Amino acid sequence: MPIISSSYRAKGFFKNGHFSTIYSAKLRPSPSLAQERERLTLPDGDFLDIDWSFFSSETDRVAILLHGLEGNAQRTYMKGQAALLKKKGWDVAAVNYRGCSGTLNKVYPSYNAGRTDDLEVVIQHILQKDRYRNLALVGFSLGGNLLIKYLGERQTLPKELKKAVAISTPLDLQGSLEQLSQFYNWVYRTSFLYNLKKKYKAKMLQFPEKMSVSQLKEINSLLAFDNIYTAPAHGFENAEDYYKKNSSGQFLPHVNIPVLLMNARNDTFLSPNCYPTTFAATSKYLFLEQPEHGGHVGFHQSNKRYYSEIRTCEFLAEQ
Repeated sequence: MPIISSSYRAKGFFKNGHFSTIYSAKLRPSPSLAQERERLTLPDGDFLDIDWSFFSSETDRVAILLHGLEGNAQRTYMKGQAALLKKKGWDVAAVNYRGCSGTLNKVYPSYNAGRTDDLEVVIQHILQKDRYRNLALVGFSLGGNLLIKYLGERQTLPKELKKAVAISTPLDLQGSLEQLSQFYNWVYRTSFLYNLKKKYKAKMLQFPEKMSVSQLKEINSLLAFDNIYTAPAHGFENAEDYYKKNSSGQFLPHVNIPVLLMNARNDTFLSPNCYPTTFAATSKYLFLEQPEHGGHVGFHQSNKRYYSEIRTCEFLAEQ
């Protein structure tokens, strides 16, 4: 039964979910990592940027890293994971979603928790380099939701795609929104909302016919942002429709490669539906690890190495 008994034991203040989340996002020293940027033109004329890190010699293994909401390839959790994968013999392609690499994207839509068409383009672009026989996906938070949906919604996958790891993943987007709306999560939703509104304001200059100051003033919550921008920009009726169609939990039964899902029990971003214990107990492909501590992407072991980074490399190396 692929329910994993976690060996992670947080120490001191890191037993507190909020402390481990905030420390890991804001206070952890940035891991040292050389990155080379490649700009990928998308089928609709837009672009996204991939930040590459390469093993010291030629390798046939590549890991594609997917960040969380309003993240990028320079976040400490992305660089920490990339640095250890690189040390273990992997090339790493850390993806910046549309509009997340420091430059606004060109078209009105951007990214969302279920936009797997862009991920498909990235995967095919990398495989066309004809260097890799082993490809893995590693996603954090929104990126974890994205990769599980990708794996579960397709009848066929590239033969090179062997395994995936999803860390701190909101399998139920509506439930996670309700969690973030709780009083004790005010600091996170305030930060997310500040960044999203800032990006909306900049994008208004590009598309004044579709975006307005009056709408900007109405964005007073994450739900409002998704109703005003995310849903209509990406073809959904409203936020509820967006959450329903893109929550990755519904795609788990259709995943047919091994996936490690690591969600901490004290992750205040996640709702009960993000812990699919009953399903994992009989699943052939879902390996569920639920440490008691770790918060949201905060599995601190040392500043240099996080438990989640070690487990990811271990899981990808297992035969």
